[in-house]
Amino acid sequence: MSHLNAEIRQRAEELVALYPERRSALIPLCHLAQEQDGWLRPEAMSEIGEICGVTAAEVMGTATFYDMLHIEPVGKYVVAVCTNIACLLGGALELLEHAESTLGVRAGGTTTDGVFTLHEAECLADCDKTVCVQVNHRYVGGQTPETFDALVDDLRSGRMDETVPPHGTLVRVRRSVGLQADSVTIAAERAKEAKAKAARAAATAGAGENKA
Repeated sequence: MSHLNAEIRQRAEELVALYPERRSALIPLCHLAQEQDGWLRPEAMSEIGEICGVTAAEVMGTATFYDMLHIEPVGKYVVAVCTNIACLLGGALELLEHAESTLGVRAGGTTTDGVFTLHEAECLADCDKTVCVQVNHRYVGGQTPETFDALVDDLRSGRMDETVPPHGTLVRVRRSVGLQADSVTIAAERAKEAKAKAARAAATAGAGENKA
């Protein structure tokens, strides 16, 4: 039985069809699974492995390399506070300490209600707005202890639902242009490439025999 729901599974197959090798879709499929569950469940990693033609261990090995992918449960909102040099000089450690107090968890922890996970982050690349904070990988501007408390309140109340979807959702607009190809065209191109590859291999083998 598929762990991925019907819609996510269909989108996964559509993504795989865009790549010359199925395994090349591994990371996009991890994001799809995370969109469904909020994190990468073992069942999801196994199914991704089956779709991509790799082992579940390879999926986990890839997922653990990237900090946008989580193999353990996280909150609805993953709050990242940058403590790199520019933000550090702007009071990042003080803000992080305040965030821990406000949320009642240490950095790396998740609130008991499952709403917030707090992370201490390396540079988030918004250095002109310190202290830089992201929620579910969305920039929320430079934060102070006062604005952070207001941010938490807005998230809890749902006032930011339009701009900050639950963790795991990278985009809410389905692609309608750009990387598209129908299955017939893809199959024809792959067959053509396979034929050309076989011809090159035969030519190489023939050249080797002639030299011998």
